[in-house]
Amino acid sequence: MPDCEHNLTDYDEAFRTFSIDVPEYFNFGYDVIDAWAKKDRNKLAMIWVNQEGDEKKFTFRDLMNHSNQAANILLKFGINKGDRIMLMLPRVPEWWIFVIAIIKLGAVVCPCPTLLTSKDIKYRINAGKFKMVITDMENSGKFDDICEACPSLQNRMLIDGELQGWASYPMELLFPAPVSHRKVSMPTENRTRSTDPMLIYFTSGTTGEPKMVLHNNAHALGHIVTARLWQDVRENDVHFTYSDTGWAKCGWGKIFGQWIQGSCLLIYDVWGRFKATELLPLIEKYEVTTFCCPPTVYRMLILADLAKYDLAELRHCCSAGEPLNPEVIKVWEEGTGHTIYEGYGQTETCCAIASFPCIEQKPGSMGKPMPGWHIKLLDDEGNSVKNYEEGRIAISLNPRPVGLIVEYLNNKEANAESFVDGYYFTGDKAYRDDDGYYWFVGRDDDVIKSSGYRIGPFEVESALLEHPAVQESAVVGSPDRIRGMVVKAFVVLSPGFEGSESLIKELQNYVKRVTAPYKYPRIIEFVDELPKTLSGKIKRNVLRDQELKRIQNE
Repeated sequence: MPDCEHNLTDYDEAFRTFSIDVPEYFNFGYDVIDAWAKKDRNKLAMIWVNQEGDEKKFTFRDLMNHSNQAANILLKFGINKGDRIMLMLPRVPEWWIFVIAIIKLGAVVCPCPTLLTSKDIKYRINAGKFKMVITDMENSGKFDDICEACPSLQNRMLIDGELQGWASYPMELLFPAPVSHRKVSMPTENRTRSTDPMLIYFTSGTTGEPKMVLHNNAHALGHIVTARLWQDVRENDVHFTYSDTGWAKCGWGKIFGQWIQGSCLLIYDVWGRFKATELLPLIEKYEVTTFCCPPTVYRMLILADLAKYDLAELRHCCSAGEPLNPEVIKVWEEGTGHTIYEGYGQTETCCAIASFPCIEQKPGSMGKPMPGWHIKLLDDEGNSVKNYEEGRIAISLNPRPVGLIVEYLNNKEANAESFVDGYYFTGDKAYRDDDGYYWFVGRDDDVIKSSGYRIGPFEVESALLEHPAVQESAVVGSPDRIRGMVVKAFVVLSPGFEGSESLIKELQNYVKRVTAPYKYPRIIEFVDELPKTLSGKIKRNVLRDQELKRIQNE
């Protein structure tokens, strides 16, 4: 089991001396989950609760046994080392059980949000050549619609029911005989190396379809810095990160680093309509000690009467996903006595820049580079910029940080663009002040961050262009007080169509149907033409600036 000491009292000393020992062979399932289970068979790993108040508790011993059962079932269906499995489940315990099981087998897991449509799923299965999908009854129909068009897909499994053409996890557990929870017997040559592939995320870009981000087994170890140094998670803490299972933020806050540290996770399973204030009674009831959520949720939480809740056990609060307004930090601190420590990173990274308790807090700042992550700000020619000058965030590959993306799968263009001259370029821009603090400026590309979601304009624009009324479209983020950004579409209508409120509703509903519902444009403006470069590319930066000025003048 990895070393789980925690201490960051001197930033400069930690940055100089901190390192993560990455062994040649490492498997998160065996070397973390099973190691805790054997060290303390009663150690609590997860408290799961849903909106109805149903509750389940799992020890590390439970997770070891359940994941061994799941792994033995997967072996029965021909899943072996290197095979790729798509996992599309809500925040149910089976998500964690199968992630651990897949990792134990040396297979590659791809978590996906349940909001995906059949079209989204079809692209992902074929792009990643997934051999198996695991989902629930509610989402099974999305796969039924497209499975015949996915030649790599050999098996489908449901975690909560039975359907023709699907394997049933509950049935497999019991028939023809109860599945063994003994450790999966793996040949020595199939042991997982730290450099073996473990995880694939799909991340949205501004052009083309979503990219496949590949992480290896060492990625789990990389999140030691996320949990230990940024979230200040310690053994026996109760940690609560609010995020969906389909996003990399789940890997940041709901599995890897936290369980390496030996903490217990609080999982809140949300199915229906959600109000952020539901989280406050949970933090109180389960005596949460460390808490992390996106700025969107904090902006809603501060609207509640924070003094009503006993948050005495709460020790440390974090936020990531988008820049946090200093006013929100101020109100939260006044109401709870705790500041909010910001963290910066991507689907491709672990927490790379953060604010820490041991350094002076500058509200609105990203903080300082994480120990183990050597970061520079470079101009377009690759030269370092001066303090207070805007530059591209570049992560040094010498030494390469533990947990950084291995590569974009099957995407030479993206790899060539991101990995340049010994650096990984994040695609974001920032400036640094005289004290070494980083301040976020914006993205090189046009990805929209709304309520913690990353939305690629290309996906929304493509959906709009499928509608006969749309001749051209351009999608940008429009500033919003609650969501940070909302999706706005500028639409040039086809001949014979006129703009109207009814057409706006029709287009919005159309986008909801053909792509994930969270991607639909909340604002649509009809225009005669779109600003373009001489080569014909849409100048989204002009539209973004236009939106910013409009909001400032309102």
